[in-house]
Amino acid sequence: MTDPLLIVSNLSIDFGRHRRPALTDVSFELADNERLGIIGESGSGKTVTALAIMGLLPETATASGSIRLRGNEMVNTGDRELAPLRGNLMSMVFQEPMTALDPTMRVGRQVAEVLTLHQHSAKEAARSAVVAMLARVGLPDPERIADAYPHQLSGGQRQRVVLAMALVNSPDLVICDEPTTALDVTVQAHVLATLDAVLDEANAACLFISHDLAVVSQVCDKVLVMLDGRVVEAGTVAALFNDAQHPYTRGLIAASRIDQLEPGSRLPQVEDYWKGNDA
Repeated sequence: MTDPLLIVSNLSIDFGRHRRPALTDVSFELADNERLGIIGESGSGKTVTALAIMGLLPETATASGSIRLRGNEMVNTGDRELAPLRGNLMSMVFQEPMTALDPTMRVGRQVAEVLTLHQHSAKEAARSAVVAMLARVGLPDPERIADAYPHQLSGGQRQRVVLAMALVNSPDLVICDEPTTALDVTVQAHVLATLDAVLDEANAACLFISHDLAVVSQVCDKVLVMLDGRVVEAGTVAALFNDAQHPYTRGLIAASRIDQLEPGSRLPQVEDYWKGNDA
């Protein structure tokens, strides 16, 4: 039996200044080619977990516990040791592509930088790989897209470029932090379908962070539910959505099913199920 790709054990993170810890004893595993969703309200610790895995926490953060990615310890490891892993072994798709892309550079050059930095690819070879990757993520006329600046593309096109950048080196783990939140529903569906297909083709595992339960149920195999920096429930998508045990999870699911309400019914609130006390 092979070891999991990612093992997070008792991860705790504190930013100090008398705040409560951002994470407390978070533990989970992710196998090769598996897709794990993390859901929870804003401030629950989803993005902090992703940044800790990527080794991108600010200097003010104090971390304890363990994050092992393909046997490499990430917690309290220097940036020099982590830098070769980013873009090769793991990559991240951020929520807002305009903040992830340099507005002064053509997008093809930005995607190519990942190849030249990690694979030391020649300019012509990198250009060919970039155009092929842009085509794989569903961008029409990838030669033209490669020569465009970010502001010349639509939101959906920019998000596909960021997805291409994350996947061009065929990493084992792709972390997606609310990658479709800024997109309208139709574009969101197209980007998610592209993500699903490209992950399958690349045999990559995915850690998918979202507040949208419908999206998580579409993309993921398993789910973690986070609240106040802790994991309150975990299981398969089917188990969680059909037989949630924690009242906070039940509240999230009920609030996401407003399309099933009778006309004139009161909208369910998470607080109807969750009063701030563990069950």
